[in-house]
Amino acid sequence: MTFKRIVAASAVSAALLAAPVMAQTRTPVLTDHHVHVHSPAILEILPSYCSSPGRIGACDPAFVEPLTADDLLADMDEAGVQTAWMMSTAYLAESPMMVPELADAATRVHDANAFTVATAAAHPGRLVAFVSVNPLTPDALAEIEAWKDDPYAKGLKLHLTNSGVDLRNPDHVRRLAAVFEAASDARLTIMIHVRTRAEDYGARDVRIFVEQILPHARDIPVVIAHSGGWGGLDANTWDALEGFRHVLADRPDTAPNLYFDLAQVFDADTSPENRGRLVEVMRSIGVARFAPGSDWPFSGPLDGYLNDAMGLLPLSSQEAGALRERRVAVR
Repeated sequence: MTFKRIVAASAVSAALLAAPVMAQTRTPVLTDHHVHVHSPAILEILPSYCSSPGRIGACDPAFVEPLTADDLLADMDEAGVQTAWMMSTAYLAESPMMVPELADAATRVHDANAFTVATAAAHPGRLVAFVSVNPLTPDALAEIEAWKDDPYAKGLKLHLTNSGVDLRNPDHVRRLAAVFEAASDARLTIMIHVRTRAEDYGARDVRIFVEQILPHARDIPVVIAHSGGWGGLDANTWDALEGFRHVLADRPDTAPNLYFDLAQVFDADTSPENRGRLVEVMRSIGVARFAPGSDWPFSGPLDGYLNDAMGLLPLSSQEAGALRERRVAVR
């Protein structure tokens, strides 16, 4: 598989050498809650998107690889993963990072979502479709409504960084809350990349999200992508996790359907200190709120991430087993 060449063999070998004995007998992850397969409508614009002056950083080489659902399924089989939540990347077509704007952006959003839903329909029981929108665009609510009754559209993916959402902007908060209400009406589980472009993003933004936006999901499950960051464990991610920890400690019964995925939060090279600190935060928030996720293909091979790297987290055997079997509900 093309993307495997991106992953250094030394990192996987280190994970195998350091993995605890229990890793040899553990059960596979049942559900990967965070994977991507670009649609043709999005693959076509990626060169322009990645070279756009509106980008805030270079695109990962894996980001532009023309990987298919068959590539994903083959890697799932190798890792023993039964089901994966496939996130549409339709929101890229309406990202403010795309400069100049696309004249056909709204059409591309719908086409990309249609591809994701059709792909899931072709692989029932293996792939779960999450459509996506930019919550600040005029067509966001209509696009959610379009998938309301589709039996294969199970969730909604939101990406605040790519969508240019500022949680400190009251108008942005209002529009994001309306999108949450629309997703709730459509019974779509929400996966949200909460991190914004604010350089000091952290606990302040988390409190706004929990107090002013999350209630609009009502009883729909909401999953925080990358455990509140955008991959890795930098100072902003730690601050966001602390924000979630404090607000949930203050009001533990207010968000029973709030979860966090572990997509790209760690890797085989994450220090033992950071792995231990992450588990401490997970236990404080509640390990039952965390779900396996990879961010495939950016994670590299699923076996290396969901088995080897995740096996390095210093969880108890009971915690690790429950985490590997966790499946957040979709309609």
